[in-house]
Amino acid sequence: MSSSLIQLLVLAGIALFLILRLRDVLGTREGFEKPTVARQDDRRLSRENLEVIEGGPDSDITDHAEEGSDAAKALAAMKSAEPGFNVGEFLGGARGAYEMILMGFEAGDMAKIKPFLSDEVYESFAAVVEDRDAKGLSVEANFVGLRELKLEDAEFDKTTREGEVTVRFIGELTSVVRDKGGDIIEGNPNEVKRQKDIWTFARIMGSENPNWQLVATGG
Repeated sequence: MSSSLIQLLVLAGIALFLILRLRDVLGTREGFEKPTVARQDDRRLSRENLEVIEGGPDSDITDHAEEGSDAAKALAAMKSAEPGFNVGEFLGGARGAYEMILMGFEAGDMAKIKPFLSDEVYESFAAVVEDRDAKGLSVEANFVGLRELKLEDAEFDKTTREGEVTVRFIGELTSVVRDKGGDIIEGNPNEVKRQKDIWTFARIMGSENPNWQLVATGG
């Protein structure tokens, strides 16, 4: 056998060895790349976790009403009828509405607050204001702040799509009643008193009118 043939066989053997070695290395590398499957598992787990979160309690509701209560179910129905409805935002609006309506009533400015009152509540408030005017009395009030605001109850009528939310307020204000001559006959301008009110607001969920109306009052 010639030396050139021997060299060729040696080189061929080396080449075959390198090819087999390279295949082994590539095979091992492919094995190390299997974490791609693990990442797919991670994504699957993430979707499962997301489903649990989406199917779990709505904190916007459970922060204000006991989970599973009639009030919580009513609030959920309101959200279903109007996906943009947010309980926390509603209560924030109720805080402002309470001060505006209360101070408007004390001042006798019924025109200002009429759009936010049901006909029945408006007539009740207006009767008190008219009686004060007839007696020559005036009220001077200053809203100090709100000590407490709590969602008391909620109801939803699936037929009419009307939602009702009852809220308890404990406000602080100063108030005096003056007679025709301007003399104080009731109250103290330097004394902060607490006032408790339980008001019910109503609105047709999904309607274009965003305003809630005060439909019932209590203490």
